[in-house]
Parts: sequence; C-alpha cells; structure tokens
Amino acid sequence: MKNFLKKLKRVKLRDLIQVWKLPMAVLPAVIYRRIHKDLWIICEDEMEARDNGYWFFKYLRENHPRQECVYAINSRSVDYDKVRKLGRTVEYGSLMHWILYLASTKKLSSQKAGNPNASVFYFLEVYGILRDKRIFLQHGITVSDLDWLYYGYTKMARFVCGAYPEYRFVEDRFGYPKGNVLYTGFCRFDHLHDYQRDPRLILIMPTWREWIADEDQRLPVYEGTREIPKTNYFRQWSAFINDERLDELAREYGVHFVFYPHRNMQKYMEYFPKGREAISIVCSKDWDIQELLKRASLMVTDYSSVFFDFIYMKKPVVFFQFDYKHFRKRQYKEGYFNYKDNPFTDRATKAEDLFPLMKKYIENDYKVSDSYLQSHEEYFRLYDTNNCGRVYEAVKHV
Repeated sequence: MKNFLKKLKRVKLRDLIQVWKLPMAVLPAVIYRRIHKDLWIICEDEMEARDNGYWFFKYLRENHPRQECVYAINSRSVDYDKVRKLGRTVEYGSLMHWILYLASTKKLSSQKAGNPNASVFYFLEVYGILRDKRIFLQHGITVSDLDWLYYGYTKMARFVCGAYPEYRFVEDRFGYPKGNVLYTGFCRFDHLHDYQRDPRLILIMPTWREWIADEDQRLPVYEGTREIPKTNYFRQWSAFINDERLDELAREYGVHFVFYPHRNMQKYMEYFPKGREAISIVCSKDWDIQELLKRASLMVTDYSSVFFDFIYMKKPVVFFQFDYKHFRKRQYKEGYFNYKDNPFTDRATKAEDLFPLMKKYIENDYKVSDSYLQSHEEYFRLYDTNNCGRVYEAVKHV
C-alpha cells in the first residue's frame, strides 16, 4: 500500500486526461485480437527508433515477414520515415495505440514502460489486472543495482541481457522467476561488427542526473540551487567543453571531439557552452548514436552504460567521474561492475587527470590491453550477429 500511494503521487494531470481511452479501447481490442491472433507491438522512447526495439523490428520485417507486428512511434520523430518504410506503424499514445497494445500477444520495448500511458498501465500490469506478455529488450546493459527493475516493480515476462555477468547479476538479485531472465545479447549488437573506426574522432557521452530537472524539487535539496547551469554537472562539463587543452590535442594529433549528452539532458542544450573549435556539441537530431559509436575511436563518459557498446567493439573507454559518491547516493546503487577497478577502463575524477589519459590512448593508436581482451570474452560469451535471432526464438515461445 505504501508503494501504491507513492506511485499514485507521481500520476500527472496529462495521464489522467488520457484515461478515457482505456474504456474506448477495450472492446475494439477484444474484437481485433480474435481476428489478429498473434500481433507483436514494439517500441522504444516515443520519439526514437534507433535502439534494440528498432533493430528487432527491422529483423522481423526482413526475416519473418509473416509475423504480424507494429511499431509505435511519434510521427514527429526524425526516425519516423525509416520505420514506416519497414512496416506498419501506429501513432504513439493514440487511441489506436491503446487498442493495439491491449490486443497484442507480445509487447516488446527497450523502455521499462513501453506502453501508451505509463501511469495507467503500471497499475494495470504490475498489480495483476492486465496479465500480458511483456519483453524488456533494455536500453543499455544494466550496470548498477536498479531496484525499479526488480520483478516486483515490473512483472515483465522476459528480461533480455546483453552481457553474461549482467545476466548472472539480474537473475540472482532482481527476483524474476526462473527462466524470465535471458542472455541472448542485445539486438543492436548485431550491427556493431561492421564498422570503420575514425582515428580522429573522440566521443564524449555523459549520462544524466535524475535530480536535475526544472520541475524536480530535489534539485535545490541536493545541490542548493534552482538554477540548472549552476549545478555541478553543468559546471564540470562546461569547463571541459571550454578547456583550451582540447584545442591543443586537436592541433597536435588532428583529432576532433564530439560532445553528445544523454537524451534527458538534451532539453537543456542551451546551458552548454558552444565550445572550442576542437569540439562539436550535438544532439539526437544531428546524429544517429549508433553511427557515432561505430565511428569513434575513444569514448569518454561518466556512468553511461553505453560504454559497454564501445567495449563490445573492443575500443577504449575513459571515465570522468567528478561526483561519484553523490551519484551513488542520489541515483544508482553499485552493482556488479566496479567503475574504479575493472579490466576495461581508466578513470579520472579531475580534468587534469583526464587529459593525460586521452593523450595516452591517442598516442598508442587506441590499443587495448590483453586483460581487456580476456575479460571481453567473459562478458560477451555470445559475440556474433545472431542476437536478434536468439531474441526472436525466445520471444516466440513466451
């Protein structure tokens, strides 16, 4: 009951306004399901199609065209046309989306929610009113101990993992019934084998801070300010973007830096400085993230799990973690992966330590160590282009 009341407080007015669609969708959904007996509905964030959901949808259309499936996406998304060319789409959040979601036999998403209305369907699904088959394709490899992904908070039928230690951790700790957690590899990993590395491109990809938001009262509580540009996150990354040592590295080695913040931070792009000549400040409208990952030779991040995509491609990663204790206390608890001591990465907590690390990798032509490669074999026991195929076989039998 305590958890129920806590969740109820988070329901917003716009969620309640949409509730009328539920009774309107029920009868059409029942009729639709009798005619279309095995519809799969797939999605990611409503404005995107570039993650595990998109790649699985593409795989289905190209390899199993007889499987009826539909992709839910906002028609204003920059990715809309490429999805529409593959197969059927439905407007995210529309009445038809509600109908098809209720009528579908399998619901696949790279997001925990992955439904027309997060608040409504949370109560329907987690509290057992709607007993459906939801498959969590994941947005990134789970690195930390995320209690909001525990089975009691999701009731998902399958939880897809991209790395073997992650699979063991989730299976042991998150409370899913035996067989619900799968190690298949991520669908998007199928397309991380054919890449051409650009030795001039260095990718900077910090993640978000969940307490940094205009409407979030935790911001003044945690950081003593209501002004987002004054937060430690923006001060640290702004200083990095404006650091003259970027230009020095660019002149000496011919490299260029691309700064691509987490999508939850991209609505605050105006608070980042324009940067020096050596660095480009970009967002999802400018670049497809997978193409950036495939092209870049070195990644600098703080805690973003996207670093595992880089490691999957056997490329070097450097962590810049200026607020480690605060992040652990306020956002994600430590899981199985040790940011401070692991075989894959180097770590800096201050900018003066970060630049020598980047220079070291540039001068060494971005080579990785033998221990890195040995650990890669343990983390990615499945290292091939059949990840989508394994997910399909697993989903088919749910």
